[in-house]
Amino acid sequence: MSKDTLKVSGVTYTTADKGYFEKRTLKRSAGLWGLWGLAIAAVISGDFSGWNFGIGFAGFGGMLIAFVILIFMYYGMMFSIGEMAGAMPHSGGAYSFARSAMGPWGGLVTGLAETIEYVATTAVVVYFSASYADGITSELLGVSLPAPVWWAILYVVFIALNSLGSSVSFRFSIIVSIIALAILLVFSGMALFSPALDWSSLWNIAPEPGQSEFLPYGILPILFALPYAMWFFLGIEELPLAAEESHNPVRDIPRAGLIARTTLIITGLLVLFLNTALIGAEATATAGEPLLDGFRAMVGDEAAAVLALAALVGLSASLQGIMFAYGRNMYSLSRAGYYPKFFSLTGRSKTPYVSLIVGGIFGFVALVIVDALGGSGGVAGAIVLNIAVWGAVIA
Repeated sequence: MSKDTLKVSGVTYTTADKGYFEKRTLKRSAGLWGLWGLAIAAVISGDFSGWNFGIGFAGFGGMLIAFVILIFMYYGMMFSIGEMAGAMPHSGGAYSFARSAMGPWGGLVTGLAETIEYVATTAVVVYFSASYADGITSELLGVSLPAPVWWAILYVVFIALNSLGSSVSFRFSIIVSIIALAILLVFSGMALFSPALDWSSLWNIAPEPGQSEFLPYGILPILFALPYAMWFFLGIEELPLAAEESHNPVRDIPRAGLIARTTLIITGLLVLFLNTALIGAEATATAGEPLLDGFRAMVGDEAAAVLALAALVGLSASLQGIMFAYGRNMYSLSRAGYYPKFFSLTGRSKTPYVSLIVGGIFGFVALVIVDALGGSGGVAGAIVLNIAVWGAVIA
């Protein structure tokens, strides 16, 4: 056996060249609020689209119960990963924790599941962002583009942005997160004083025989709503991936995670109640862009398109944040030898540009395939959303 390799439990360890890590370095540039912005950015698109399909499975009451369940689940997870990120500040995140606890094969399973989660989540955000963008250009300019064209544009723009460097990524995350939160607060303020707001429409799904308006399909469908309720929070678990780019990961990652969780619970409740009360539970359950439909209900199509343009800027926050996640996840797995080595090259900007490009290609191809097989009406978005949630649960 070569002195440069070692086999243990079916795993081959190889001594890296002297320049191996020099080509794969990251730059520390994030403080507490940069991490908070990253966490909000990764998740906030869930307030704009995707969550609403859960109402179609369980009604508003079932969706609300699923939301409450996820609050407790994610608080437990954030306390756990906050502690582990402080003890093991490594850009691998959950993969690193699993490898330390379960060995290299446990790390592989967790890392691969995280790759699926983040690549699929990015694809979902691209899908719904394209829907918003096309709705805006159709209303304001009379121009509509095929969905794959929008997907390609969004991937190219945000891969380029993420490749500029981590300092640019964190600044952009803070800015667009604040914009997204401002849009949601404006929406909530307008909704509370809008004559279109009808609290009784929360229960306008006709209950099945023997069921109530609160749970029109019974108790069991609450389980089916959980993946969509998770969309209000999915992605915040990426914070440990920024450990090697944080100035003080031991202190700042746990704090940023808890502040972001509180922020997201507030915005999630506002959207869940107000958006549904504006357009009704039945319409919300099938809406491709529920927030835009809510604006339409309040101010009409053209004015809503202008407001939705600002909302699209907010949606871009999640594209930035979750693309950061799959880039760092694939980078870390490549650097450790699980994925091809060239995936972890960083170049001048100290960002894993190869991983960003490869993940983008996988996501785009997945969208094209699922859209061709799934049909219209938001089915493709719901399918990819469930793939992302499946990856998150496995990880």
